[in-house]
Amino acid sequence: MSQAYLFFGKAGSGKGTQALQLKEYLESQGRAVLYIETGELFRKFVADSASFAAKRTSEVIDSGQLMPPFFPVYLWAHELIQKFDGTQDVILDGVARRMEEAVMIESAFQFFKIDTTYVFNIHIDDQTAINRLAMRGDRADDSSLEKIQKRLDWFKLNVVLAIEYFKQHEGFKFFEIDGEKTVEEIHNEIIKTLS
Repeated sequence: MSQAYLFFGKAGSGKGTQALQLKEYLESQGRAVLYIETGELFRKFVADSASFAAKRTSEVIDSGQLMPPFFPVYLWAHELIQKFDGTQDVILDGVARRMEEAVMIESAFQFFKIDTTYVFNIHIDDQTAINRLAMRGDRADDSSLEKIQKRLDWFKLNVVLAIEYFKQHEGFKFFEIDGEKTVEEIHNEIIKTLS
C-alpha cells in the first residue's frame, strides 16, 4: 500500500536533506519512491520552456515574489498524474505551503487511494534559520537579513496555517521534529516514527 510523506519547516530547517535521506532509506527497504520537490519543478519548467508562462515564472522568482497558489498545484499534480502508478510511496518537499494547496493535496491523496500520510514539521527557531541561511547564501532570497526575515514572516503567515490543517485532520500522522539536532539524529527520529 502506498504511503505519502510531507515535509515542512522554515527555510534552513534541513527538510530537503531529510526528504532525500528518507527516500534513500525507503528504497533500501525495497520500496519504490516518487520524489516531488516543488522548487526543482519550477526550475525545470523555466529551463525547459520558452513559453510566456515560463517567462512570467522566471520574472516572479527573480524578483523575490511568490508564485500564485495555482501554479505549484499544477506542477505537483502533473507529476502525480504522469508518474504515480499506484505502487510507489510519495515524498513531497515544498508542497502544500498554503492552505489552498493543503486542501488540494488532501483531495489528490484521496483520489489516488493513498490512505496514510506522514507529516513532518522540522522545527528550528528563527535565529538558527537566519544563521544557516546567511552561511548558505546560495539563493537570491537569502542574500540579506531583510530578505531572510521576509521568508520567515511568510512562513508564519502562510505555512503555519497549512501545517495546522494537517495536524488537525484525521488520516494524517503528524510529527514535530527537533531540527536543532544533527542531520543523523533527525533522520533517526523520522525513521522511528515509521515503525
